[in-house]
Amino acid sequence: MKPLVAIVGRPNVGKSLLFNKLAGQRLSIVEDTPGVTRDRLYAGCEWAGRSFDIVDTGGIEPSTDSEILTFMREQALIAIDSANVIIFVCDIKSGVTASDQEVADMLQRSGKPVVLAVNKMDSTGPVDPEIYEFYALGLGDPIALSALHGHGTGDILDECLKHFPPAEDDEDDAEAVKLAFIGKPNVGKSSIVNKILGEERVIVSDVAGTTRDAVDTPFENKYGKYVLIDTAGMRRKSRVEDRVEKFSVMRAQLAIERCDVCLIMLDARDGVTEQDTKVAGMAHEAGRASVILVNKWDLVEKDGKTMDKLQADIRRDLSFMPYAPILFVSALTGQRVEKIFALANSVNEQANRRITTGLLNNVLSDAQARVQPPSDKGRRLKIFYMTEVSVRPPTFVVFCNSAELFHFSYQRYLENQLRAAFGLEGTPIRLIIRERGDREA
Repeated sequence: MKPLVAIVGRPNVGKSLLFNKLAGQRLSIVEDTPGVTRDRLYAGCEWAGRSFDIVDTGGIEPSTDSEILTFMREQALIAIDSANVIIFVCDIKSGVTASDQEVADMLQRSGKPVVLAVNKMDSTGPVDPEIYEFYALGLGDPIALSALHGHGTGDILDECLKHFPPAEDDEDDAEAVKLAFIGKPNVGKSSIVNKILGEERVIVSDVAGTTRDAVDTPFENKYGKYVLIDTAGMRRKSRVEDRVEKFSVMRAQLAIERCDVCLIMLDARDGVTEQDTKVAGMAHEAGRASVILVNKWDLVEKDGKTMDKLQADIRRDLSFMPYAPILFVSALTGQRVEKIFALANSVNEQANRRITTGLLNNVLSDAQARVQPPSDKGRRLKIFYMTEVSVRPPTFVVFCNSAELFHFSYQRYLENQLRAAFGLEGTPIRLIIRERGDREA
């Protein structure tokens, strides 16, 4: 399991600036996702040959009556509970404040390794002697940091690496298929994980999870090796609906970033709610292979058309992911639960599938013969060739004479032709359109 580093501190000390600086060392963009409390909350990072995740948190204000600041503090506590190492960011300009001392006490009680970073030391030359007052926090040697310019980030990451688990743990984790059970509160995520573990009497060991009340469970059965990522604890924290939603989405986001296959759980009695749409949209935007699990099927009164009707409703409401297979299950009775693994293996294989350029262009040629590319004002779209450039999700670059003429409807048509020819069930497909001669190509 990849280590997790949490960046915490009071508001406005430069946490997000440090987060962006660290995330920028690896050329990956962390997408904005609708419904998440902050942009770029989680990101992958790499240092000295180790890959790990970093999490940015809202500022911790220990004593506050503000609803927003209270939520941000609770969010930070979840991150602290999840992390292997904590970077505590302070501000040289304000010195050690009472809030800093309270946060430091909180971090000491957590028992987690803490790296103390004193930010806004932007000038070069001798270290500002005021840094020494931060020894009073009792968290060891403070490290001078300029998140603005990047000075000190290497020292901070070197210190974090000392507290990471052995690299072999990452390798063991790489063999197993990571299954994330995601969904709104009370949809049965924990119940289905417990059902799997209770029925299958196999090698199980609890490993510290990624969120409070969550457990990553290595698990093995006749279908293969897995890590079950249960996003437990997505429960109602108060009567404020918006706040509940933020907690749910934030926790689902971390699970989605780390998994191979998203198991999107719905309640058969509720159908697709707005919250379900947001969680499913996050899996789609992240490019993860997905299976839709309709839980509590045993509680639904059925006639001969119930399943078909509900399936049609799901396809309508989650129209952006028509590729995801739907499985009706019951965590209570165990109905069809075993089928989850064969389906998860299948969609994971499809998401990792590589297709040769020759085969792709045969399909492209047939597709253009069946349906002529669109034209506009006498100019017709010409598609020269396509090639697969990455997997998870399968991503294809298509070279043409004019990206402007390449209408969305024709892109969707090509996507459908690729699925018809190669399967690719359960995974999104990315098409990148390039005009011939485009340097990026």
